[in-house]
Amino acid sequence: MDAGVIIAIVVGALILVALLWLLGRKSRERRYETRRAEAREIRRDAEVGRAEADRTRAEADAQAAEARRQEALARERSHEAEERHREARERHLEAARRDPDVDERQAAEEWDREHATTTGTTSRDSDADLDGDRSVDHYESTTGPDAERERRFTRDEEGNVLRDEEHERTRER
Repeated sequence: MDAGVIIAIVVGALILVALLWLLGRKSRERRYETRRAEAREIRRDAEVGRAEADRTRAEADAQAAEARRQEALARERSHEAEERHREARERHLEAARRDPDVDERQAAEEWDREHATTTGTTSRDSDADLDGDRSVDHYESTTGPDAERERRFTRDEEGNVLRDEEHERTRER
């Protein structure tokens, strides 16, 4: 074989190898660019999800703050109502002290009986009750001059009393 033919075959083989190498490199670059585009899309979706989560968290925080504000306002109003109730009782007892025809102790007992403070009625009506329990729990607290009374009772949906407990604590003076 002639040396020129061998050189031409070697040069042709080198060109073919270089051409295959360039094609492989271009193909790899296209794959990388496709992956980069997919990664950008995933990052953009993640950023949108994070922004939505931040917005949802901010809304939840605002609702929680409003709930705390409402709770504080309710406690304040409850305290004001208790204070007004106490003032009215004291004025009633002051009137009883000044009235010679009224026994102060009897007037205090009558006031407490007629104007007992009742607080906190709760209802338990939850989907978590798998047995279909639709009972109602009640809590009453009565404060008198000599004692504090608590009563807890449970009624079923027909109004029948299922449980009735009463506790009394004498007040120290």
